[in-house]
Amino acid sequence: MDWEREWERLNPYQREAVTNENTACLVSANVGSGKTTVLTAKILYFHEVKHVSYRNIMVLTFTNRAAAEIRERLVSADPAVTPEETENFGTFHGVALGLLKKRLPVENLGYTKDFMVMEPDEELELAHALIAEKKLKIKYKNRLRKRLSEAERVSAAGAAGGQDDLEILAELLTEEKIRRNKMTFSDLMKNACLLMAEVRGENGFSEENECSRNIQWVIVDEVQDCDGKQLEFIDCFMTGGAKLFAVGDPNQVIYSWRGSAFNLFYTLKTRYQAAELSLPVNYRSSNEILEAARCFQQNGGALEGTRGGGEKIVVKNHYNSFQEACYLADRICELQKQGIPFDEIAIFYRLQSQSKVLEDVFSKNEIPYEVAVKTGIHEIPVLEWLLRLLRFLADPADRAAAVFVLSSREYGVGISAKKAEKLVEESCAWVCGRKEAQENGSEKAAAPGLFERMVSFAWNGAEIEDTNGFYEYFDLDCSLKPNASSYGEDKANVCHFLDRMFTFMKVKGFSLPEGLREFLNSAALYGTSRELLPETDGAGENRVKMMTLHASKGLEFSHVFIIGVNYGLIPLRTKGLDSEDEERRLFFVGITRARNYLELSWYTNPDIFGVMAGESRYIRMIPSELMKGQESEMRTGTANLQELRRQVQMAKENGEKMADREDVKKTDEMEEWVEAGELKETEAETPYMKSVSVSESASTSAEIRVRHETYGYGKVVEEDDTMITVEFDGYGRKEFIKAFSCLEMLSEQ
Repeated sequence: MDWEREWERLNPYQREAVTNENTACLVSANVGSGKTTVLTAKILYFHEVKHVSYRNIMVLTFTNRAAAEIRERLVSADPAVTPEETENFGTFHGVALGLLKKRLPVENLGYTKDFMVMEPDEELELAHALIAEKKLKIKYKNRLRKRLSEAERVSAAGAAGGQDDLEILAELLTEEKIRRNKMTFSDLMKNACLLMAEVRGENGFSEENECSRNIQWVIVDEVQDCDGKQLEFIDCFMTGGAKLFAVGDPNQVIYSWRGSAFNLFYTLKTRYQAAELSLPVNYRSSNEILEAARCFQQNGGALEGTRGGGEKIVVKNHYNSFQEACYLADRICELQKQGIPFDEIAIFYRLQSQSKVLEDVFSKNEIPYEVAVKTGIHEIPVLEWLLRLLRFLADPADRAAAVFVLSSREYGVGISAKKAEKLVEESCAWVCGRKEAQENGSEKAAAPGLFERMVSFAWNGAEIEDTNGFYEYFDLDCSLKPNASSYGEDKANVCHFLDRMFTFMKVKGFSLPEGLREFLNSAALYGTSRELLPETDGAGENRVKMMTLHASKGLEFSHVFIIGVNYGLIPLRTKGLDSEDEERRLFFVGITRARNYLELSWYTNPDIFGVMAGESRYIRMIPSELMKGQESEMRTGTANLQELRRQVQMAKENGEKMADREDVKKTDEMEEWVEAGELKETEAETPYMKSVSVSESASTSAEIRVRHETYGYGKVVEEDDTMITVEFDGYGRKEFIKAFSCLEMLSEQ
């Protein structure tokens, strides 16, 4: 391995961090400062210079993607490293799962080594079932998941008491999870800590005990996102003699609702007397972007750039989100012609719902795009059904999964839940044939076929080697109902999911029955995401990336557009200073994703409830010399349009026509509204905006067809002297001020 080459790549700040050997070291890494480079170099330094085995280094991340990137870089630098040597590299929950499966005595807690990971929704279903079965009195059931989490923290602190049966429910839930041999994400962390303390005992880790293999160094990525359970997990190794090297950025604490805290660096520093270092040099963004980011930086550390000057930040005012989407479609096409790949262009927004109008317009303009969403395959009915089937195959004691599969009206047998429960109870009789099935309609005839295969899978599953074998064994065509309109899409989703499952097992070296548990555990930990779905059309193409500001963390793009910078969106309305500070940090994250070009936009007429017209104060916080455009003119334009609306309303009440009002002057700002499709100048030479009456040339009983430059073709559905309402093909009803409408009358039909 060429360690010298890796060393030469580091700047002085990075070298200092890599060679630091304090018992605990915290590195404040600014955005774009080479954090992953430092983490990889730190691992190589320990291994090559200090002769620490990779097996004695634990690397903890918050995403599987981050762990994979570190592992890939390590293998690139040291091809001799093996997967077994890096089995301690992964997410907090993934590493805890590995410890519990391979090294820690889970039997002491009532589990077996083949326990499974329970997803949050599954735990919530179990909790509701226990409430009904035990007739428990539980308040605020709509917040049950959060209340259970709070109850666990209270129990750990030794407090007690309550106004309902929540504590009883928590105890029953724990017992039932043990009986079912399942652990939640929280259980993974908690149980790993309990067992490590038990194994360590009073004499520290024993070298001869595989369950308590000594970890010499704990390396943590994005440490600012740690919550209480993750800090406790780190404590377990520090207590056992390990040293800590943690990298993060306090300016990127944007998940306080998950439990992370802005003062975490201070907590770690005081707890471990940690040395503090920094990585201040940003290699990513131009100086203009970094100068804007400094306005929202809360940590106060230096943010040095190496790129030099670039383009000024563009600030755009759009009438509404639809007009903005049309503008972005044109702008992206221009950038693509200039040689900017689609996948180097990103659009960020605050709320996931904001992507809808962009998706509609981009689809109509044939612009390839990809929307990063948190929702997974649980929202796709056929895959939710398939997952329940797989859960039962992996754990025949999971009766709820079997009942779901059998009682689904869309797939499978479709019998009632009551009949399904009875069938599950009598499963042995069905399989062994000790009870003869009575022919009682198609439901009774169909039930044994599917369910017999489900319960006999443990004996026959090893013969299934691929997707086709699985599909045929369960006769999934029958379950997916070929006559259903969704059959084609459902089959494609199921087959693609099964392909991924068998690929996973092949890579891991598992056969189907044993590999199924590992696959489901991996899916639960890292998300049954849309990566498990078939690629969309244009899969091989570069695609514009669209995502929330939260989802943008850790990514970077050449050109970034942050839309909806209005109060009520960016920032959201908040109840306290802490939430407001987090909104600023979130905006900081979004700004610093851009390398070369950053554009911010706001709405004159926002079409999202609770959002105020006019640019957010965040735009005003950026020095004017860094931006293109005159903020004062933009604010005046907003005021003029609001005044125009007031005049329209007054004229409507007084029975006047806007064309007759000489106080309605054409202004420069109106040109912006013309572009927005809400205003149109009928005669360039005329100093006034004149009314274009559609009804004067047509009978009131005839259908009037019109064309709009942006919305396309439509028909007039309502009009008076001042306003006109048109229903457009594909866009629904839109209302215009007649004096400034952008409508062209086509014909009477």
